[in-house]
Amino acid sequence: MSEERLQKVMAAAGIASRRASEKLIEAGRVSVNGKIVTEMGMKVDLSKDKVTVDGKALRTSNRHVYIKVYKPKGMLSDIGGQTDGRPTVAELLPPGVGRVFPVGRLDLNSEGLVLLTDDGELAHRLTHPRYEHPKTYYVLIDSFPGEEALNRLRNGIDLEDGRTAPAKVDVVDAPPAGLILDEGYRRGTWLRIILREGKKRQIRHMISAVDLFLHRLVRWSIGPVTIAQLSPRESAPLIKGELASLRDMAESKPRPRRNTDRPAPPSTTRRPPPPRRD
Repeated sequence: MSEERLQKVMAAAGIASRRASEKLIEAGRVSVNGKIVTEMGMKVDLSKDKVTVDGKALRTSNRHVYIKVYKPKGMLSDIGGQTDGRPTVAELLPPGVGRVFPVGRLDLNSEGLVLLTDDGELAHRLTHPRYEHPKTYYVLIDSFPGEEALNRLRNGIDLEDGRTAPAKVDVVDAPPAGLILDEGYRRGTWLRIILREGKKRQIRHMISAVDLFLHRLVRWSIGPVTIAQLSPRESAPLIKGELASLRDMAESKPRPRRNTDRPAPPSTTRRPPPPRRD
């Protein structure tokens, strides 16, 4: 084996994502050949170096786990850490699955696709901001948005943690077939939003910023992988085609930097439906 950076080796072994591995190193929880390492930059070769995390030896595996789950509303997408007794997506995993971590989190009140894997390198490439991989969401709001609100959502909105990147936002007649509809909210308007970034609670803040009320937020896909055929609380291993497509996307080159001075052009939007007559 050749030498690789310590955090990359840890991620590939399924300890945690690369960023989380860096935090473990900084916290003094990682040792190489009996010596604690706290700084980035060290390279190791597991064929000759002994790496331990919290005293447990690091081992590599050529076989990784890739699972998609439909996280329902009211469930945490984190695994491990402080949950305060709340349910997590760990409850949705098939029996016998070892240590995995989520690729892209969803907040407590959102639902939809969460990918879980022990492949730290793939997870890193899927979540690192510079790659800008697309994620598709279906959002149910209370009323039909005006063209001004839609263009603000598309071109970027100033939030507390910075301006959002241009997004693809369209009004759709309905979400994809197979998505279970809530009877109480069928009279609202559905938006399809495709993001290439992931600020915390981003869509909720975007919708609020244009004075719309959000009823439901569903992540339908991460790149080519969708929750089609899954019901809330169900899980399934990625099939070969899904995994191959996901890897192809992850291995693509980072997208060129955007020119943030130029707003994205507005796209066409269907006319609002006529008022219902009961």
